[in-house]
Amino acid sequence: MPDTPSEVIAMARQENVQVIDLRFTDLLGTWQHFSISLRELSEELFEDGVGFDGSSIRGFQEIHESDMILIPDPKTAFVDPFLEVPTMVIICDVVDPITRERYSRDPRYIAQKAERYLVGTGIADTSYWGPEAEFFIFNDVRYDVASNYSYYFVDSHEGIWNSGRDENPNLAHKLRYKEGYFPTPPSDTLQDIRSEIMLTLERIGIPCEVHHHEVATGGQGEVDLHYDTLTRMADKVMMFKYVVKMVARRHGMTATFMPKPLFGDNGSGMHTHQSLWRRGVNLFYDEGGYAQLSEIGRYYIGGLLRHAPALLAFCAPTVNSYRRLVPGYEAPVRLAYSQRNRSACIRIPVYSRDPKEKRIEFRPPDPSCNPYIAFAAMLMAGIDGVLNRIDPGEPVDKNIYDLPPEEAKAIPMLPSSLEEALRCLEADYTFLLRGDVFTEDVIQMWIDFKRREINALSIHPHPYEFYLYYDA
Repeated sequence: MPDTPSEVIAMARQENVQVIDLRFTDLLGTWQHFSISLRELSEELFEDGVGFDGSSIRGFQEIHESDMILIPDPKTAFVDPFLEVPTMVIICDVVDPITRERYSRDPRYIAQKAERYLVGTGIADTSYWGPEAEFFIFNDVRYDVASNYSYYFVDSHEGIWNSGRDENPNLAHKLRYKEGYFPTPPSDTLQDIRSEIMLTLERIGIPCEVHHHEVATGGQGEVDLHYDTLTRMADKVMMFKYVVKMVARRHGMTATFMPKPLFGDNGSGMHTHQSLWRRGVNLFYDEGGYAQLSEIGRYYIGGLLRHAPALLAFCAPTVNSYRRLVPGYEAPVRLAYSQRNRSACIRIPVYSRDPKEKRIEFRPPDPSCNPYIAFAAMLMAGIDGVLNRIDPGEPVDKNIYDLPPEEAKAIPMLPSSLEEALRCLEADYTFLLRGDVFTEDVIQMWIDFKRREINALSIHPHPYEFYLYYDA
């Protein structure tokens, strides 16, 4: 991968690039882009940037202050593996054209500030992140909403609901509900597609560790990326989502990172592995600690657990997210930690006793989040736990879903709706403001956007309401 503007220019020549595609992320987490001619690619471009209309981007500027600038980051350049015209993609930072200062609502800037704040605390010099962003690949998706109708329809050739369909011929081997984890082909129909996703990611500089079918019927999958530093991993998540969607489209299929597209089966989470390091030493490891976890690691967990209700406003940021965060589908709903235990909100993996492998896994997030903002918020919560020595209490080494009612009541619940998570954020966001990582403006803009989504859904009749109430 290139490091400097001159190396980017040399790479463009070597790959016969004709178009430069400049990409950035809006506040809510969608990749945006526009393209310039190769002749505009110069070392000055990385200093002067390119202007764009910030008023047309969600969560950015008002119309009277719309001019903004993108500054390409040379370390992010890669050749797009899908476009017919040879195109180089460069991820950009957003800058104010008058002050030339970084833009406070640029998610990438928030992530970079979080990394700098960590160093400034003296706790650690690096945080590593390993998200597991699950997804569905469907064969057909249709949806529409109007004043007199509302519906969605999704279909997958491997979905169990098609076991009786006349497919001329139907070759069976459909995956039963909750039985999609690890069966081989022919039941797993997406092996080659996931392999293509993995190899494409490797080709553009994103090392992968494993891919497999996930628990749900109907095309759920996972490709795990090798861990990296916070901002760079958020870059890679955006690249990853792009690759998954484009490979699926190349095969006449469609991919989604929507948390809960299917009723009655597992949704898609983004279990997020994280650790703190200083001078090449993993600060989360202690051979004599519970699950070989250090005191710093325990305090980090304490911060995540204390602030988890507020974190969900960023980490599970859609109304649909809370269709997934319900008991019985491997999504955690209670604020507890444990080794090995996937019913806990925080799991401490114990696959290896290698100090470099010690980490914690925060399980509530889902892939509809903006990774720059979600990672930054989790890091700020963990730092708060370390600075204030927040004790997470005792681990819960039991199946939390099956606890007797009296035991379950003693473990606090996660928010059960986006509105509840937003209220928790409004009541608990001071920890995010430290080091000017988040600003009041960013938090309020986020809350305003999410409340608009909630309000829009609240006034639309739902198809299931007709099932329940039409005969009233």
